[in-house]
Amino acid sequence: MANQDDSFIREVNEELRSDRMKDAWRRFGRYLIALAVLLVVGTAGWRGYEYWQAREAAQSGDVFLTALNQIDAGNLDAAEETLAQLEAEGHGSYPVLAELRSATLLSEAGDTAAAVSAFSSIGKDRSVPDAIRDAAKLRAGWLLVDTGTYAQVSAEVEALANDGNPFRFSAREILGLSAYGHQDYDRAQEWFEEIANDPEAPRNALNRAQILLEVMAADGEIQDAG
Repeated sequence: MANQDDSFIREVNEELRSDRMKDAWRRFGRYLIALAVLLVVGTAGWRGYEYWQAREAAQSGDVFLTALNQIDAGNLDAAEETLAQLEAEGHGSYPVLAELRSATLLSEAGDTAAAVSAFSSIGKDRSVPDAIRDAAKLRAGWLLVDTGTYAQVSAEVEALANDGNPFRFSAREILGLSAYGHQDYDRAQEWFEEIANDPEAPRNALNRAQILLEVMAADGEIQDAG
């Protein structure tokens, strides 16, 4: 008898669940269908957008290659036009790569002030990846070593000189050279010693820092090269 009762109760529960499902489907079925359609359409749309982005980026890559070929051929006016077009209409990372190459052309043409301005502008653009921004700041800093004040150089690169920053050795060298060029030998010594005392310093940067420390010590500009 107990088994029959259990069986009856299960059948009643299944009927109730079935009735609830039917009722729920009558009430919400159209919404579930609409949601499913939206998911399918949304996924298809996203895939289509990804494909479009990849295709546009590939086309931008071709334009960038054209600009590089124009530069190699010495056709700088055409290259500048191509790069300007890419800056305005390119996709992916190519607009900022075009900006960097345009700034380099300005530097190579001897227009240092415009090149510094261009690199500095890229370095301040928060839509640009950090690594590219930092590289642009370094380029601006290098150009300013010979043409700018120490304060101008510091404004571009000193934030990169902190421990742990992958660009710290280049930033310290730039700051040391700027200080040295302005005869601020104590400050130059500090920056070169930061390179010399860092066990992770690249060999070339370490050698240059040690040479300049020795030169300043030999000339009596600092107390020692320690």
